[in-house]
Amino acid sequence: MATLTAATPNTAPPGVLRRPAVRKLAALAVVAAVLVPLAAGRWGSGAWPDALTVDLSGPLGTASDWIVDNRDSHPLFLHFLGHVSNAVVIAVRAVYLALLAVGWAGVTAVAALTAWRVAGIRSALGTAAAFLACGLLGMWVPTMQTLALMVVAVAASVVAGALLGLAAGLSGRMHRALRPVLDTMQVLPAFAYLLPVVLVFGIGVPAAVLATVVYAAPPMARLTALGLRGADKEVLEAVESLGTTARQRLLTARLPLARKELLLGLNQTIMMALSMAVIASVIGAGGLGDRVYQALASVDVGAALAAGIPIVLLAVVLDRVTGAAGARLGDAPAPDARLLGACALAAAAVVAAAGRLAGRLEWPESWEVGIAEPVNRAVDWMTAHLYSGVPVVGGTADWAGRFTTWVLDPLRDGLQWLPWWSVLLIVAALAWLIGTWRTALTAVLAMAAIGVLGVWGPSLDTLSQVLAAVAVTLVVGFAAGIAAARSDRVERLLRPVLDVFQTMPQFVYLIPVVALFGVGRAPAVAAAVVYALPAVVRITAQGLRQVDPAALESARSLGATGAQQLRQVQLPLARPALLLAVNQGVVLVLAVVIIGGLVGGGALGYDVVFGLAQGDLATGLVAGAAIVCLGLMLDRVTQPTGRRATKGA
Repeated sequence: MATLTAATPNTAPPGVLRRPAVRKLAALAVVAAVLVPLAAGRWGSGAWPDALTVDLSGPLGTASDWIVDNRDSHPLFLHFLGHVSNAVVIAVRAVYLALLAVGWAGVTAVAALTAWRVAGIRSALGTAAAFLACGLLGMWVPTMQTLALMVVAVAASVVAGALLGLAAGLSGRMHRALRPVLDTMQVLPAFAYLLPVVLVFGIGVPAAVLATVVYAAPPMARLTALGLRGADKEVLEAVESLGTTARQRLLTARLPLARKELLLGLNQTIMMALSMAVIASVIGAGGLGDRVYQALASVDVGAALAAGIPIVLLAVVLDRVTGAAGARLGDAPAPDARLLGACALAAAAVVAAAGRLAGRLEWPESWEVGIAEPVNRAVDWMTAHLYSGVPVVGGTADWAGRFTTWVLDPLRDGLQWLPWWSVLLIVAALAWLIGTWRTALTAVLAMAAIGVLGVWGPSLDTLSQVLAAVAVTLVVGFAAGIAAARSDRVERLLRPVLDVFQTMPQFVYLIPVVALFGVGRAPAVAAAVVYALPAVVRITAQGLRQVDPAALESARSLGATGAQQLRQVQLPLARPALLLAVNQGVVLVLAVVIIGGLVGGGALGYDVVFGLAQGDLATGLVAGAAIVCLGLMLDRVTQPTGRRATKGA
């Protein structure tokens, strides 16, 4: 034993090398010392070498031409995709005509009474107020158009997502196979897959509905699989011991146990479908989204706000109603619940019939309130007094110019100045330090794929905008989240503001931002910050509030001040939530920086928008694929998890 004890210190690594981070960096340095000279000698040390680039414009252009040439004659289009398109058109039109037939009073009554039956009287009053506000703003018909499209799109998304989630929840192999597919569907920007959808289905409602389904189905699939795979094993074993079949276990045990996850999936699907309302208007969806898009084209802030408010109201109402329904799951039903439901339906039918008999199906124009003109006057005043010439602090245009000159330009130029292999090394080091070698390999391969696609320079430009926007988002979001976690009053004040910001369509942010900051990369970053901020604030506040009260009480008993409790107890214990906030901030910022290509953001966002506008499948899809790779790399670099660490071990 003495010999072994004496030998142990001699074989142990030095003190510094005992740290995992130092060992990882040392191993990476050894690998780099071998590979970097070989790579630099063969391909150079500047931007991504042309020899490692693959040109996809030819194959993708050929595919695009084939689709256009055969869309009206090939059996695939005539006997399958054509029927899908017709079914979508018929379904949307049927729902729209039904809404018009019921009339504004009937629709409002049905929505309010349904909310009352499902979520209570407060939700019913809020729902009625929301629908009446849509009419007062002069947006009743566009609201019904959007609602009809959303009903069909959400129904299709729920069915498709539930089927995929069912397969993933019941089969581990299917779960592993579907995970990268769902990741790609969620990370790929909407503009990127609008182009192939338009090529196949043309401009119109079918393309808009199917694009919405692609965007909104993954949350339903993920949460369905989560609910099924997380079902109580003891309950399942008890049901199986009764001799039930697999189908009976699914219907009587698995699905009932996963009710909360299923309803949460429905909630998230509705929210994501509504967020597509404006983007889908680019390809002919119509409704409220088209009004917002047209206002964006003419920089009409008042018109955009008049159309954006109903989208926000619909999102808030649906979020509250589905959330309240989820909270009530498992509660014992009231004895007279069926009677109340029947009375509610009868009352809604009476209101609808009364409106039809009175000839009041359409919202009266005399009841409409125009807000576009006063809003535009307010914006003009703000532009005139805040855009430039403000004493001491300068105007918003000055801020945008300084942010571009002092932050965005140096960051972009610095990234593009770095040798291509050094960028890969930095990515590998960051990903390996917080994860495993598999994490680092995935991040490096994702970054290398960007170079192979031939969009290295634009991708680094987009990366610079994302990094700048994320930095601002995290500084402001962490500060607001800490304030909300430490004060109930601040939390109550912030909640309605965050609700509006989180449900406002992305396009709506761009219009006031452009009015205040002009056109360029700085407005795109500002819109991204506003869009990503609510998620960061909410996650930060929730993580800090969930810290064990016993730990805080122990710190207080030792005489720790509030700042010391925050710095030494709350922030360390809330580290997983803070890391999740960083990850969500990155994903949301990346989504809006791309849309910022419409207002001068340039880089990959401009390529995607240009590809859609010109029907250039190669440009649009290559830029979209680069965005997916960029998102995958940023996810691996910013989101360490215990699960990954366990797998790596």
